[in-house]
Amino acid sequence: MRDQRPTPEEMLKVAHEEERQEKRGHLKIFLGAAPGVGKTYAMLEEALEKSGDGQDVVAGFIETHGRQETAVFLEALEVLPRAQRDYHGKPIQEFDLDAAIKRHPDIILVDEMAHTNAPGSRHQKRWQDIQELLDLGIDVFTTLNVQHIESLNDIIAQITNVKVRETIPDSMIEMADSIELIDLPPEDLLNRLREGKVYFPEQAELASQHFFKKSNLNALRELALRMTAEYVNIEVISHRQGQAIKTTWPTSEKLLVCIGPEVESIKLIRSAKRLAGNLKADWLAIFVDSPRLKLNTQQHENTIKILRLAEKLGAETHILNGDNVVQEIINFAREKNISKIVMGKRIRPRWKEIFIRSLSNEVIRNSEEIDVCLVKEEFAKHLPTPNFAKRALTEEVDWITYLLGVLAVALATLINFLLEEFIQDQKFDSGNLIMIYLLVVIIISRRGKLLPAIFTSLLSVLALDVFFIIPRFTFGVNGLQQFITLLVMLWTSQIIAYLSVLRKQQTDAVRAEVKRTTALYNLTKQLANTRGVENLLHIAARYVEEIFDSYVLLLIPHEEGQLKVWLGNGSKDTLSAKEHSIAHWVYDLGQMAGMGTETLSEANAIYLPLRGAQKTMGVMRVQTHQAGHLLTPDQIHILEAITHQIALALEVERLNDQVL
Repeated sequence: MRDQRPTPEEMLKVAHEEERQEKRGHLKIFLGAAPGVGKTYAMLEEALEKSGDGQDVVAGFIETHGRQETAVFLEALEVLPRAQRDYHGKPIQEFDLDAAIKRHPDIILVDEMAHTNAPGSRHQKRWQDIQELLDLGIDVFTTLNVQHIESLNDIIAQITNVKVRETIPDSMIEMADSIELIDLPPEDLLNRLREGKVYFPEQAELASQHFFKKSNLNALRELALRMTAEYVNIEVISHRQGQAIKTTWPTSEKLLVCIGPEVESIKLIRSAKRLAGNLKADWLAIFVDSPRLKLNTQQHENTIKILRLAEKLGAETHILNGDNVVQEIINFAREKNISKIVMGKRIRPRWKEIFIRSLSNEVIRNSEEIDVCLVKEEFAKHLPTPNFAKRALTEEVDWITYLLGVLAVALATLINFLLEEFIQDQKFDSGNLIMIYLLVVIIISRRGKLLPAIFTSLLSVLALDVFFIIPRFTFGVNGLQQFITLLVMLWTSQIIAYLSVLRKQQTDAVRAEVKRTTALYNLTKQLANTRGVENLLHIAARYVEEIFDSYVLLLIPHEEGQLKVWLGNGSKDTLSAKEHSIAHWVYDLGQMAGMGTETLSEANAIYLPLRGAQKTMGVMRVQTHQAGHLLTPDQIHILEAITHQIALALEVERLNDQVL
């Protein structure tokens, strides 16, 4: 039975989270599908209940919109005076953040979270005011319509043909301790609109012809319901992690499909998509990159293409790293609260089933409460499963490490001769000789090459046999005890070689991830503190090259709208006519293209748009140093985040230039 107890690291994480929650205020969001569903009314109603229970409740900023039933509630609450601001010569009223902090109640009500503050306020957005209140330990009740959530902005615009300008980041939703959905059927909301309980009559007539169509309201209501359900699912996962609960809670169906570099994984992806569609479930696709499984170029490209197919079909994709593939799959499934794992089941001869462990069977054995669905797949003769021996023969030979192994064994043999000669009058244990040779194996293994390490371990056993096992200078052994000694040494040295190489590879992977994370942090900080387009582009190109080991070209439009190679740190700073046409396509449509994508994939680089908040600011061309090397989906996601940060920095710079 698997140990369900939390690890020390998980317990420490729980302690830190509890400490953070104790100091921070709690956020409750009253979420609605549209204006007029009763969010403010519900917030005031609960505020009165809290006040009646003895809690200190203050109305920081409430918009009654002329509704008498809402105004009545305010008479029973302390109302914070509003701050006066001047906007283009007109006095306007805003939430007084400093007065709220000075008053410091238990709970403060702040209506309309997505509101943009007037110039002269400390923060640009009201949600930033709320963040400051929470950091000071004040609980906040606030209201929000679903169309103001940043990640839904494009969807809302597509549904309603109205571009919402005031949005809040999704992190505020994730930060919420509680979300209450205020639901009202579209027919009832339209009746309230006609009765003047949402907008004034002249505004209501205009709204009913545009935003407040019944079809729009139904779609917005569905989005609000989905957002609330997603939040509840996140809360379940957060609770499980916070309490270090290892078992999954199947509150909703969630699928995980495990793929490999074989072409059969395409069938697996399609099967998982159909199953997820039938179950109305979210699904994820993963590939576990084990140190034992060094893929050749073709297999690497196949894996990336399969993951991109999964993304295209709506999956969330991940590449995991670890030696124990089964444990990585199970741990990831528990972390994401997966209800079903989908895997391929290859039909093999019965003798192979007896002597060679099946990955799917091992996952089933360890899955416990998680269901495992097997999809039959045939053995692909034209693209065999990665085989270590075949790969090893085709890999480039590291002659230097082999030579170092020979020299190290020779040096160890010399040292053993000297030790044997020096202490010949004393009782000398042959185990000391073995330890010297094992030390050599460890040293060679630290170079991270498995075959040279195995070669060194074999050479060490032969050296011990020839030079120190009686009869000497022969490959024979005298008796069962000496044979067992050599066998144990061979077995031990092989294990040491493998574990040492594995540790080196894992250390290198962690070091590379730390380097990438540090570089991303430094890039964001540098972009925020840098002025001037030339300087921004130079910093961006330098960091992308460092993170992705690549050549980078940045193309920015000049006055005529034509893309110009503004900066490049590659082998050439000019592009062919074909490459320019790809860059223009990416710029015009705002979609990435090039190598490894579904568009213009014959290119030898990937092109990504620099998409800002308002428009596309340019194009980034990334070509890896290793010719033909495809970026993984995770790397492309990081690149997209980087290009977005660059575009935002360029937009800020352009706005500053216009103001000045």
